[in-house]
Amino acid sequence: MPILEGKGVTKYFGGLAAVSKVDFHVDQGEIVGLIGPNGAGKTTLFNLISAALPLTSGEIKFKGQKLNGLKPHQICRMGIARTFQQTKVFPNMPVFQNALVGAFFGSQNRMTAGDASRVASEALEFVGLSAMSAAPARDLTLVNQKRVELARALATKPELLLLDELMAGLNPAEVSEAMELVKKIRDRGITIFIVEHVMKAIMGICERIMVLHHGEKIAEGTCNEIACDKKVIEIYLGEETRAGS
Repeated sequence: MPILEGKGVTKYFGGLAAVSKVDFHVDQGEIVGLIGPNGAGKTTLFNLISAALPLTSGEIKFKGQKLNGLKPHQICRMGIARTFQQTKVFPNMPVFQNALVGAFFGSQNRMTAGDASRVASEALEFVGLSAMSAAPARDLTLVNQKRVELARALATKPELLLLDELMAGLNPAEVSEAMELVKKIRDRGITIFIVEHVMKAIMGICERIMVLHHGEKIAEGTCNEIACDKKVIEIYLGEETRAGS
């Protein structure tokens, strides 16, 4: 059954429809991919789900409850966490405190410092950063800053995780490690909606893929269905193949 669903989701910036009448759903326990050319509306859709931007029209529901009009902290405390296309860490804070922010921010109830520290430590251990917990986040490599952001999101104890280009800028070995990490997150019972341009990753971890172009949904299906869709090949996959050749 859907944990997240949207109907007629639309966002205008002036006269431009960044997202136009998009219907979508993500079922409990799925890893769903969201792909499309740059400017297709993928990050805008994530911003609408997480309330970073208000909807122009349509509705989004999480576990049957409308998200329209809620604030980002309310969305988070309902059980939705996210990472960002451009990695956003607190650069001058130690890695541990970055994760600690997530633990405190995501709790619906008052959390003791000890409980928050335990949650933060568990999240850092899960992503493989325990040994770097005292280092300032600014001193970490790109891949480890992405893991800090992921740990912070996981420390909010989400049921649904929105991952926006987690693997952008990573080398092939790092991409493979990130793919395994995403699978491990899902194995913990967390549903995943992922925006990604690395097609090896999308095809390797997703059960279903949705494709946006100019803000509209142009295709949806299994990995094989999307890989064989002539319109998707023409608009996006062919472009990606040329870029990688």
